[in-house]
Amino acid sequence: MKNKFIVIVTLLMTIQVACMAQQHDYVDLGLPSGTLWATCNVGANSPEEYGDYFAWGETSPKTTYSWNNYKYCKDGDSHKFTKYCNRGDYGNNGYTDSRTTLESTDDAATINWGSDWCMPTKDQFDELNKECTWTWTSKNGKDGYEVKGANGNTVFLPATTADGRAGGYWSSSLGANSSTSQYLQFNSDHVYVSLWFFRCIGYSVRPVRRI
Repeated sequence: MKNKFIVIVTLLMTIQVACMAQQHDYVDLGLPSGTLWATCNVGANSPEEYGDYFAWGETSPKTTYSWNNYKYCKDGDSHKFTKYCNRGDYGNNGYTDSRTTLESTDDAATINWGSDWCMPTKDQFDELNKECTWTWTSKNGKDGYEVKGANGNTVFLPATTADGRAGGYWSSSLGANSSTSQYLQFNSDHVYVSLWFFRCIGYSVRPVRRI
């Protein structure tokens, strides 16, 4: 009887995860890689909402973002990383590892939306910028970019700052040094896709379907 109960609970959990992954919409922009982009940010209920902020490698939003409460550095010291560290002078007691892309357990898209989803890599952001037309516009009173693929399909990336003038979106890729990660940044005048910023900062997350 006990084993039967465990099987039933496991089945229900599997169904729940599957439903969670299916309830989020995505768009085919006709990209060469076949990447499918979600229509909303993690934590948002509509395309124009910026959703939740996440530090890079963390999967829950916080009220404040700093090295003092960052998950993967010891004692609030940005030269004492305990994961995703490719330089000994940035690691705790010289710690290094070979991780330059977020694992699923540290991916805000995967943990919050299910295994079918992940945060985009730096290369996927590069492709989105290169292969699509970006137009600054407004959607339901919120400013941001309409991103149109060659096939005519679009997604909307809302501005994520409090003043609604700029946007910041994490990729899953580590930056040039261990204290930074790569992200997409934009304002009404320009889109920057190969920037690095401190991992402890809170940015929005726009998932892609896992390929």
